[in-house]
Amino acid sequence: MRDLQTIKQRFGIIGNYSGLNRAIDVALQVAPTDLSVLITGESGTGKESFPQVIHSYSSRKHGQYIAVNCGAIPEGTIDSELFGHEKGSFTGATESRKGYFEVADGGTIFLDEVAELPLSTQVRLLRVLESGEFIRVGSSKVQKTNVRVIAASNVDVAKAIEHDRFREDLFYRLNTVPIKIPPLRERGEDIFLLFRKFAVDFAEKYRMPAIRLSNEAKNVLLNYSWPGNVRQLKNVTEQISIIEEEREITPEVLKLYLPDYNSPKLPAIIKREEDKSFSTEREILYKILFDMKSDMNDLKKLVLDLIKSGHYDLAFQQNNSGVIQNLIRDTKHAEPFAEEPETQSADIIHNRARTNIQDTEEVVEESLSLAGKEIEMIKKALEKYNGKRKLAANELGISERTLYRKIKEYGIEL
Repeated sequence: MRDLQTIKQRFGIIGNYSGLNRAIDVALQVAPTDLSVLITGESGTGKESFPQVIHSYSSRKHGQYIAVNCGAIPEGTIDSELFGHEKGSFTGATESRKGYFEVADGGTIFLDEVAELPLSTQVRLLRVLESGEFIRVGSSKVQKTNVRVIAASNVDVAKAIEHDRFREDLFYRLNTVPIKIPPLRERGEDIFLLFRKFAVDFAEKYRMPAIRLSNEAKNVLLNYSWPGNVRQLKNVTEQISIIEEEREITPEVLKLYLPDYNSPKLPAIIKREEDKSFSTEREILYKILFDMKSDMNDLKKLVLDLIKSGHYDLAFQQNNSGVIQNLIRDTKHAEPFAEEPETQSADIIHNRARTNIQDTEEVVEESLSLAGKEIEMIKKALEKYNGKRKLAANELGISERTLYRKIKEYGIEL
């Protein structure tokens, strides 16, 4: 524990949260090796301290340590910055220049915001990681370098891969040892330690008494989400130190410096799958109407066959209901039935279904029982797949979440 505290003091790492201690421990374990490391975490969590820890406790500690912010270098010059260029290789290249990988030979390079690298540069970086080889811009000569690469990103690299913004092979090459830095909102009382440290630092810097929090203000500090993490906390502490005359900070004063603190929590963003489920659910209703229309057509065909076969009177006597009478009447005057195409647009199905379900009062009443038809379809799907909701949901064309909601709504027993 003493060594851990020494490391924290040396590199300005403040806090006792278990996730933070775990990240430091992993950094110390991997430091003696030459493995690549990928550090992930939200913006402002302090990722830049961990590459320094790794470099300082490695066998390369006497070599060069270069930190590169990949997002701050224009795309047109990033290759030149990293790998160097030859004289005359592009406009403005008045002389040859070494790149960071050449300068840091035998040392460590920290590539911050590595997900911002262009795809063409990612190919070059992958080659360096695999073979240690690179080529200067405008040159054909292959050069070698012995550099350890530590990368960091505040974006979800897996999603960047899905959207073809980051190479999957490069990700696996960089992610040999992953280190995740926890966000400030998860670190509990570490927030108070950081606030007090920043307050003391700014008091010394601006030669004024340090600000302090009331007990109520501490609760506000703890309950805030801190989207900007440690960087935001530091900025807020500096603003309060300079602007406020009172040194004891109340909740009302603190809230003035916390954006959207009193705003209601917004609902979760609906994912694409949910949008698709809503659309599919509407399509199911159209499909039910169309199926009911088809049933009506089949019934009319049956009546027509009875009429043609001479069993009209028998059918009339045995089924002296208004529905049958109206069906027979409508069938006599109906046009020949046309086969329905297997697939039709939802709007066409919807409009045609509405037109054909208005034969009689009784039929209209039956057509309004959509819930019963939906329950029947859900039960059939669940029976088909032995109660497996995921497979049943796929069969029905809805999401598993929507299926679960309807099972609960209709009280369907599995």
